[in-house]
Amino acid sequence: MIRTRDTGLAEGITESLRVHPAVDAVTLTGSRARGESGLLSDWDFEVKTADFPSVARALPELVAPLEPLAQQWDRLSDHACYMLMLRGAVKVDLIFEKPHALEPPWVVSADTLTGIDEHFWDWTIWLASKDSAGKQSLVVTELQKMHGHLLGPLGVISTPRSIEDAVAAYLPALQRAEERLGVRVPDVLQREVLDRLAGHGYAF
Repeated sequence: MIRTRDTGLAEGITESLRVHPAVDAVTLTGSRARGESGLLSDWDFEVKTADFPSVARALPELVAPLEPLAQQWDRLSDHACYMLMLRGAVKVDLIFEKPHALEPPWVVSADTLTGIDEHFWDWTIWLASKDSAGKQSLVVTELQKMHGHLLGPLGVISTPRSIEDAVAAYLPALQRAEERLGVRVPDVLQREVLDRLAGHGYAF
């Protein structure tokens, strides 16, 4: 197992991905590469490959040593981005040069509810990092996008005004969807994210 909050995380991710013969380079980028990261900042990596389809198919196996709590492709990125959520609510983005078309809002079903949950908590921890960096206008814009893409399909009527509002609206909406669809979403990711945010002053 690779620890998620020690200085070896970047090296561990690089080692995991470079096992694949078509991965040419893995480079830390974003705020952590610039030395400007905050306590909630995610880990962004650019992954170079001449054989994207092969690497994309292998990603679940390649990242298995990291023991991710969640993993999925970003639906709203203009480039292919594989998102991981690790223990401790540590967010990792693996970014490829492959263009990606924006996807439509989530359609709520028994098959998609876990993916919706994983997307919500990934989005929430990312928003908290932007909020803590003082980027409130971006947070407002993203909350509007979150409502249209995820919260609205779950039946949330109003756009949340803050991260706390988003969580307060999401949890009962998720519960209603679980009861209606007869499924139960694992709550380990929810607990990890809420615990981490509570440690940074968010009240839920």
